[in-house]
Amino acid sequence: MNFAERFMRFLCGLALLALVACAPTPQREGTGEYIDDTIITGKVKAALVADPDLKATQINVETFKGTVQLSGFVQADHIPRALSLVRRIDGVKDVKNDMVPKR
Repeated sequence: MNFAERFMRFLCGLALLALVACAPTPQREGTGEYIDDTIITGKVKAALVADPDLKATQINVETFKGTVQLSGFVQADHIPRALSLVRRIDGVKDVKNDMVPKR
């Protein structure tokens, strides 16, 4: 095997390694999923801010593979409103409610 063939095999191996390293796993998102989740998080935050009855600064938003997690200490009557609002946003697959009602 000459140098050119060995070099081409080396480059192919590096390319394969790069593809495998970027592949998503159940615990880690791929690049495309991360970008999608960032867009969904932005849409959710914008919708919460646009609602005049909700205090969006009290609601934390995280997204992983289309599942949106809402958390924070909020007024009890704001929880169902926030959940309903988020469920209607394009790209949201599921909503996990970790919001705690204030006393």
